[in-house]
Amino acid sequence: MATLQNSINGASSSAAVIIPSKTTPLTITYKDLLAECASFQRKLAAIGIDHGSPVSIATVNSYEFIVSFLAASWQRGIAAPLNPAYKQDEFEFYIEDIKSAVVLVPKGAYKANAPSVKAAKKFNAAIAECYWDDAQREVALDVKELGQLKGKNKADILQAQPDDVALVLHTSGTTSRPKVVPLTHRNLTRTMKNIKDTYKLTAQDRTMLVMPLFHVHGLLCALLAPLHCGASMIVPTKFSASEFWKDFIEYKANWYTAVPTIHQILLKSPAPSPMPNIRFIRSCSSPLSPTVFHQLEEKFKAPVLEAYAMTEAAHQMTSNPLPPAKRKPGTVGLGQGVEVKILNDAGDELPQGGEGEICIKGENVTKGYMNNPSANATAFAKGGFFRTGDQGKKDEDGYIVITGRIKELIMKGGEKISPIELDNVLTRHPAVSEAVSFAIPDELYGQEIGVAIVLKSGAKLGQDELRGWCSERVAKWKVPKKIYFTETMPKTATGKIQRRIVAETMQKQESPKAKL
Repeated sequence: MATLQNSINGASSSAAVIIPSKTTPLTITYKDLLAECASFQRKLAAIGIDHGSPVSIATVNSYEFIVSFLAASWQRGIAAPLNPAYKQDEFEFYIEDIKSAVVLVPKGAYKANAPSVKAAKKFNAAIAECYWDDAQREVALDVKELGQLKGKNKADILQAQPDDVALVLHTSGTTSRPKVVPLTHRNLTRTMKNIKDTYKLTAQDRTMLVMPLFHVHGLLCALLAPLHCGASMIVPTKFSASEFWKDFIEYKANWYTAVPTIHQILLKSPAPSPMPNIRFIRSCSSPLSPTVFHQLEEKFKAPVLEAYAMTEAAHQMTSNPLPPAKRKPGTVGLGQGVEVKILNDAGDELPQGGEGEICIKGENVTKGYMNNPSANATAFAKGGFFRTGDQGKKDEDGYIVITGRIKELIMKGGEKISPIELDNVLTRHPAVSEAVSFAIPDELYGQEIGVAIVLKSGAKLGQDELRGWCSERVAKWKVPKKIYFTETMPKTATGKIQRRIVAETMQKQESPKAKL
């Protein structure tokens, strides 16, 4: 059966989860993990969680997060991970939007009346603290308020079905109100298999899990895919550049997946010595510039594999393959267990090399957004292909090249300009650390090009100098009109850059400020 419970494939005595600690690290075997999840499932059933009950999880990366997520899905509930750093208004939006039955919070959150607790109270959701009880050697579920579950009968222990919704996540809401993406056990287990096949994961592999588990990247690629093949993972509460390589080496990791922001932080940090044997480095969730690609491979002596994913596809859609197959910087590789087509506005496939909307079809793809018929009406093209909203093409080898979000393409005087292409050019400048290009209003051309620039430490660069450098490498109409220098690039909680947010932030400045 295609359910998470039946897809966890590990030798009972082998390590599944390692929680690093400066005092006493916690190593959990597959046998203990499965027993703990079954125990927690019984605890959820005891308070009335049953088929379709949304279980919001507002804890950091931890053993308790993993157990509560798996147990909720096993009980035919719907796991709904939330960023524990949200403000009260944000918690209220997500809790109300999915009608959470219970909100799981860290130990001490109830007494502190944390933002998650206040939000849960407002919508009468049950509140329970969820934490590792070292004395009892179990994941505790300490119910503080039953809320809407008060008076509800104890539920039976249920067996999840392939088409049960196991997980709901919201889209990032870059162009509209965040949409609810329901993902079934079938969707998730197909992605787990796809990722396992792409990277040839086995029980001998061990990953350093640095992406947040409230995000589909960390949840599917760094947690569920390794569990699917009996591998293990090291799970710190959050990414720390100073601890990363120490834990990576101490606990014998051999790969990791992250967003480009984390890769760049590691590039700026001292390399480990001696260098561990890294089987591969995966990059996803944001475009990886060819410059950073080459820097990573040179510094860490490992193949870098850029992938392409989205929440609606239960994460991975395409990836560059492992050696000896060709990996191509500037592309996101080939379809992995999914069919990929480039379609025009009418939904017809374009010839190879033609530029249009990247569309996908596969068992990992959601059937549609929750309670949103208007979005569903436009989400799918002919033949059931899901419209990603990304503009791209297939190169001569069939590798996917993303040229930008369709709504983020810069339309200058009738010319379509790819912001990703410009980003890649600008980051080749020796003084530039990060570059994000975007459209700005213009009376003559309709739109012009703006770009936000973060310089490398100690570097100096003027606007005219950068424009001159750029004009030698791109056509005249692609040279940025406005250049905004900034100390830090606005990013989401997962380190993802959203061009709309960058554009709004930069244009709030009274005028572009150059470092001369």
